[in-house]
Amino acid sequence: MSDSAVLNRKGVLDVADKDGQFRRQTSQFRNFVTPDSNSAFPPEKDRYALYIHLGCPWAHRTSIVRTLKGLDDIIQLIVLDAMDPAKSWYFSGDGEVGPKKDPLYGFKYLREFYEKVDPHYDGRVTVPMLWDKKKETIVSNESSDIIRMFYTAFDGLLPPEKREETKGEAGLLPKSLQPAIEEMNQWVYDFISNGVYKTGFASTQEAYEEHIYPLFESLDRVEEHLGQPGHQPYLFGEHITDADIRLYTAIIRFDVAYHTLFRCNLKMIRHDYPRMYEWLRRLYWDESERTNGAFKNTLRFDVIKKGYASASRSKVVPVGPVPNIHHL
Repeated sequence: MSDSAVLNRKGVLDVADKDGQFRRQTSQFRNFVTPDSNSAFPPEKDRYALYIHLGCPWAHRTSIVRTLKGLDDIIQLIVLDAMDPAKSWYFSGDGEVGPKKDPLYGFKYLREFYEKVDPHYDGRVTVPMLWDKKKETIVSNESSDIIRMFYTAFDGLLPPEKREETKGEAGLLPKSLQPAIEEMNQWVYDFISNGVYKTGFASTQEAYEEHIYPLFESLDRVEEHLGQPGHQPYLFGEHITDADIRLYTAIIRFDVAYHTLFRCNLKMIRHDYPRMYEWLRRLYWDESERTNGAFKNTLRFDVIKKGYASASRSKVVPVGPVPNIHHL
């Protein structure tokens, strides 16, 4: 699962199919960083670079985990700040959000990395992208794989208290909760994280209405989940888990982008989902050692609004809501 923009070789922004439905394509690079002795991609400090765009929710969760795990000094972060449907994600040159050009090769376009790996590449050009500097190739452009790598693959380079094996039930994906977390992740992805795109990019009334109601039924389901015993202050109790990270990047964008620009406008998180809004604010405003500020400091509301205005084929960037998120 990667960025919302799907670009073909001719640079056409493929959003809805002929029947009006938005269908997300499959990521093509699915390699893994692993700590075993025979690994093609072993964990090493300064070997990998993570390419993201700050507006993309799939890329956002990889940068959250990078900071949450304390990998900022181990994995380089490189931010692309613009997207041209004809040429893919790129560095605009203004240097306001990211560097003026790629610091590794001087590239302007992300497509240049894909074509460096395969000169005849004809697939999706997406963020996030994990790049191996030593082998000069793409490790992965699948966000789900990247966050799972970040959970454990680099633990040997971290102090003991940061390693998942020492956290037990306080880990991001504890064994006792894994089945429940995976089950929740599936319907959250189908109906919320990807559901907002199936709603917002629908090009027929029928397709739009097919997805907007399941989207809000699933938001209702999250609200109910948070009201059950053992599901506070986070989705599965007192510790942040994989489920919180995956849901967060959709919900933090909901009121500021999806509600208006993607026509997901039956309800708002801040007004209609009090438990979810408290959960969201707790994650966002936490800059303690628990999170290293990962949920707040990896996010730019202005970039999100601008990006979704562009994705929705509008040049008008929403001013509201005010504030973007309330304090606790």
